[in-house]
Amino acid sequence: MKKGAMKVVFGVAAAAFLAAPLASFAGGTIAGKVTYAGKAEQKEFSFSKFPNPKFCPKNPNKSLMDGDKRFLKTIEVAKDGGLKGAVVSVVDIEDQAFQDGFKGTDVTAEFCEFLPFSGVVVNNKNFRAENKDADPDDPKSTLGVLHNPHSFVVKGSSSATGFNIGLAKKGDKLEKPVVFRGGAEKQGYYRLQCDQHEFMQSFFLPVWNPYHAVVKDDGSFELPGVPAGKHKVVVWHPFVGKGKLNEFEVEVAEGGTANLKAEIK
Repeated sequence: MKKGAMKVVFGVAAAAFLAAPLASFAGGTIAGKVTYAGKAEQKEFSFSKFPNPKFCPKNPNKSLMDGDKRFLKTIEVAKDGGLKGAVVSVVDIEDQAFQDGFKGTDVTAEFCEFLPFSGVVVNNKNFRAENKDADPDDPKSTLGVLHNPHSFVVKGSSSATGFNIGLAKKGDKLEKPVVFRGGAEKQGYYRLQCDQHEFMQSFFLPVWNPYHAVVKDDGSFELPGVPAGKHKVVVWHPFVGKGKLNEFEVEVAEGGTANLKAEIK
């Protein structure tokens, strides 16, 4: 074999050798389903007791209302017990690069509903809310339906205001940092409520790494790229078990999938 050919072969082999360790540390996946043995629950509100009683019923999700009644679906359960709205998160990994690069959390007010219902936040990173509501049929609300996003840091039975800002016009926005104190970021969560329309509520779990997910409507989830080893995983829902953190231990094999069947109470 010519010397030139030998150099090419050696170069290819070296490249393959260098690439192999990178692939071998890709981690594994945690996949599974969150279930709840209890029943679905909802809170009822009368539109007539809140501002914009003719506009708010225009919400396209008709399951949220019945006549003059508006529902806050606090617990939604699929036919097979899958728990909608739960958040799953690996909590024993501190990823500073993820935290530094986190772009913030976004919520919209649409037809008198905060979207999404549940999600995640990162301590000291921004929380953004935008008002997308206006009512052309109401002379007082043609420029915008007034919403007043009011955030709370919740820890156990106590809560403290984060911000309380009115968004009077369609297109109005706010942007404020999420601030947890006194260890609340490890034991609590972030809650958003409209002071104009009490049935508008959203809930957010603090996270420290990219290994988290809001479950699908059937309760299923998948967390890819988790480093191999034993990990503590929490499953949380703001209304099940009064918002407590349900802990599970999962062992992830390199390149494998660990299954987590998480029934919470």
